[in-house]
Amino acid sequence: MSEAMSVASELSGAPLSLADRAYEGIRDRLVMLDIRPGEPLNDDALAQELGTGRTPVREALKRLEGDRLVVAYPRRGTFATAVDITDLAHISEIRVELEPLAASRAARTASDATRAQLAELAVDITGLDAVVGDRRDLLRRDVEVHRHIYRAAGNPHLEDILVRQDNLATRIWCLFLDRLPAIAGHVGEHAALLEAIVEGEAEKAARLALEHVVGFERAVREVL
Repeated sequence: MSEAMSVASELSGAPLSLADRAYEGIRDRLVMLDIRPGEPLNDDALAQELGTGRTPVREALKRLEGDRLVVAYPRRGTFATAVDITDLAHISEIRVELEPLAASRAARTASDATRAQLAELAVDITGLDAVVGDRRDLLRRDVEVHRHIYRAAGNPHLEDILVRQDNLATRIWCLFLDRLPAIAGHVGEHAALLEAIVEGEAEKAARLALEHVVGFERAVREVL
């Protein structure tokens, strides 16, 4: 199952296989740096923690290697990949092109049911900093919003690329989280973006998505 298909199951509430559960559990720990860059991943320990068995964990690690979240070395084992700040420019180059595309496509093509979900999410995001004090929780909400927008775009290939790039971008955010002063405002920007999608304002949605990505890169570079 691709990253996009896994996210689709996650958002729709469809049941996940053991391999999918292992994949999502390990992926989210890697993205949020709960598993630190360079840290070894032990099959047996992960299987016990996740309650999935070793085979699903091994399948998950293979997929995560394709996502550039882990790296396997013969006779040494599997490790969480390093977070390389020099990757920021490469990630941003992709996102500035594709994030606006996903947002505008979602504004044009999302179903009524999807728009209703996004409208609820926009309400939840508004004033989020007043009720969520943990920066890591705010960042998790950021990931959630992005995944909903990618799904709403209705193009699984576009979704697959963007989920992978957002995962890598989030790892960079986590690395500098304590030094970034405006994380709540960054997440709060999504309310206007979601509202534009709900209202079918494709050009506005694309513009806001672009501003969001550019702002992310600028914020990180300002603390380097």
